[in-house]
Amino acid sequence: MSGALNTLTAKGGFDFTMDMRRKDRHITQPDRIVSIIDGCSVCRIAMQDGEGLYIVPLSFGYEYSGVDNIKLYFHSANEGRKLRAITARPDVAFEMDCMEGITQGDTACAYSCAYKSITGTARASIVCDTEEKQRALSLIMEHTAKKHFDFNSEQAAHVAIIRLDVKSISAKGSD
Repeated sequence: MSGALNTLTAKGGFDFTMDMRRKDRHITQPDRIVSIIDGCSVCRIAMQDGEGLYIVPLSFGYEYSGVDNIKLYFHSANEGRKLRAITARPDVAFEMDCMEGITQGDTACAYSCAYKSITGTARASIVCDTEEKQRALSLIMEHTAKKHFDFNSEQAAHVAIIRLDVKSISAKGSD
């Protein structure tokens, strides 16, 4: 990829685009992007409602079936500001990062962080289908606890599930 703009084109007709100043840190390989998602334990969702901007850190699970089809799942209480904001304005931004350590230097300005991060935009929706809710809860537990759990319909009914259908994604890292 060349030029000021690096683009991964998805078959869905949109571009995964980010004009990044430090092109040496831009990660575009799908396997590396999935590796970053695997390594992050928290995803922050940024949204807006009538009260203003709102960002919330959440544990998550995900489904990846290609760079053009990434779904992030989160569980929530069945009511509250987050659900009201998503219902009113479903276009959201998200961020996740993995701090891998500190690079030391001789002066304070020579210190740096070793990290990997992902930012993106998505369309949020509240999942109503019971089977998808059960699958989402299992995905969240597999990602968070690294252990598979099955959920029944009664358990799924007690929580809200938020799904983000990723529209754009950008990954960055320092080695």
